[in-house]
Amino acid sequence: MTMNAPHPASAFIPADLPEPSFADLAHLPGMTPARMPVLRTIDFLKDPLGRSQKMVETYGRVFRRQDFGGWGVSMIGPEANELVLFNKDKIFSSSLGWNPVLENLFPHGLMLMDFDEHRIHRKALSVAFKTEPMKHYLGELNSGITRGIAGWPGQGDFKFYPAIKALTLDLAAASFLGVPWGPDAAKINKAFVDMVLASVAVIRKPLPLTAMRRGVKGREYMSEFFGREIPKRRGRQGDDIFTQICNTTDDDGVQLTDQAIIDHMNFLMMAAHDTTTSSITSTVHFLGQYPEWQDRIRAEILGIKAKTAGELTYETLADMETMELVFKESLRLIPPVPSMPRRALKDFVFMNHRIPAGSHVGVNPMMTHRLPDVWPEPARFDPLRFTPENSRGRHKYAWVPFGGGGHMCLGLHFAYMQVKSFFFHLLAEHRIVPGDGYKGEFIMFPIPKPRDGLPIRIERL
Repeated sequence: MTMNAPHPASAFIPADLPEPSFADLAHLPGMTPARMPVLRTIDFLKDPLGRSQKMVETYGRVFRRQDFGGWGVSMIGPEANELVLFNKDKIFSSSLGWNPVLENLFPHGLMLMDFDEHRIHRKALSVAFKTEPMKHYLGELNSGITRGIAGWPGQGDFKFYPAIKALTLDLAAASFLGVPWGPDAAKINKAFVDMVLASVAVIRKPLPLTAMRRGVKGREYMSEFFGREIPKRRGRQGDDIFTQICNTTDDDGVQLTDQAIIDHMNFLMMAAHDTTTSSITSTVHFLGQYPEWQDRIRAEILGIKAKTAGELTYETLADMETMELVFKESLRLIPPVPSMPRRALKDFVFMNHRIPAGSHVGVNPMMTHRLPDVWPEPARFDPLRFTPENSRGRHKYAWVPFGGGGHMCLGLHFAYMQVKSFFFHLLAEHRIVPGDGYKGEFIMFPIPKPRDGLPIRIERL
């Protein structure tokens, strides 16, 4: 099976998969039909965490829901995460889950593939995340982050979220493309912002003046950008992710098509740029609220500097243990992907509920991460939850900010590396102080971000 050959529909996906109605899901607890489902979606997006908590309190951990996509089933908790994400019995399709949300924007991205097709493409892309390329990326991250932080205001408040978003885009240029974005940077940033906002747009067709139209235009712009670059990368050596993907081959030695490369780069850039921006912002938010953790991380950083002539190396990433605890707890409370959709390919039973084939099934890291029986005092920020002794006995799928199973985030280790590099350079000689009037409120969907841009001060020690 080569990548250039057209992919038949997976044998696992029935050609006549039904679209369940309210009647098909009427035996489940949950919402009753709304006259205007769009208004229900708008209401949910005002306060996703509050609305989700109310649903779990009212209906339990398996319930029927209605939104602009129609009827679906929410399943909350580690056991639900394991069933759906590990997908041992091949019950769930990731592509059919994400397609209604992302098909117009990131078609044929890795997350929108299933089974053999997903495995083949994931294996081909994984070449870009092996040890030697990762060491190169770390060098680029260290120098780019040092430059970026030096350019931030030395005095007074500034909004952290737009600043880190611009920096992560610049860092992606170095690691992903191997060249600066140049004059295209602002357009590229706008393209990705528009694509992500379109993913939860209430109007799903790209009609004039709609968010979906702007998202589709953003995709067209990025597709042309990558398309122009591919011929320059074919047959050449390069340490950046793009060049490696342009030259990777499948098990039969066949290269990816231009269109496959465009689709993968669009998706990988979105995933790396937006989710990392969100994750770093959440971590800065909590470190600003709990400065004692800044002190503990700083002590760790100074210990590493003493061993490595001042720089973070690939070998010393693992020494940033406190930073990892803080990062994990930040993603527990504000996961960068709050909800993960799938579609059931056949009937199944969960917690004594029969759920029919075709159902749109969602697992919800945002809610699982706040279940009090899994996480005592779930609203409290406590990085020590993630020490080896405190993690012992906790369900493997209780914490899933990067997903799980075959679709576990391909760039997981890259994300950890970028976060550690960022805080290594920020906290060694600075402290984070919340800005005046900062409220700490986050918009949780589709990818969390602070309502007010997160005003902070970076004070030199």
